[in-house]
Order: sequence, then C-alpha cells, then structure tokens
Amino acid sequence: MFQALGLPEPVAEYKFHPTRRWRIDWAWPEHKLAVELEGGCWIRGRHNRGSGYLKDMEKYNALTLMGFHLLRFTPQQWRSLEAHRTIQEWFIEKNLIRKRDQSAL
Repeated sequence: MFQALGLPEPVAEYKFHPTRRWRIDWAWPEHKLAVELEGGCWIRGRHNRGSGYLKDMEKYNALTLMGFHLLRFTPQQWRSLEAHRTIQEWFIEKNLIRKRDQSAL
C-alpha cells in the first residue's frame, strides 16, 4: 500500500529507544516519523485505562524528545485508508514526496 502512494517502505515494530523495549507500530526512522495504531478505543482496552494510558504517554514523550513526529490512528482509520492518506500528506508537507493524483485510492 505504501509504495502505491509513492511512500518509502516503513519499518514495522520499530524499536526506537536505546534502553527501553518500546516499539512503534510503523516508523520511517530516517525521516523521524512514527505511526501508532491505537486499539481498544471503544472497548476500554489497555490504551485507555489508567496505567496503560500513562505508559503510552511516557513512551510518546520519549519518542518526541528523540525528535520523532508521531501520528496516531484507530484500526478503523487504518482499514479505511484515512491513515495512509494522512501519512502521505505528512510526506508531501515535508517536501519528501510530490503530490500525486489521489484518484487511485
């Protein structure tokens, strides 16, 4: 999918921190872009309960302090390709890719 949008291939489950075991769902390390899929939005999953929420904040703040940009999406946004279009727009805004015809999506 990423190649069809003119995007470089991301690294899946990217371990971004030198001492912690944190991973990011998708990352473009050379561009300092990270993408997280936030599951359990509607079912009180780990990410929106107290301790899980606090752990995610710690992880996301560390990621930001390391110079990464973070985009967060729900699984529904990922399946509908809304997330992919937003990622494409990020690359366009950073002048890393050219704007292409969107009709292919």
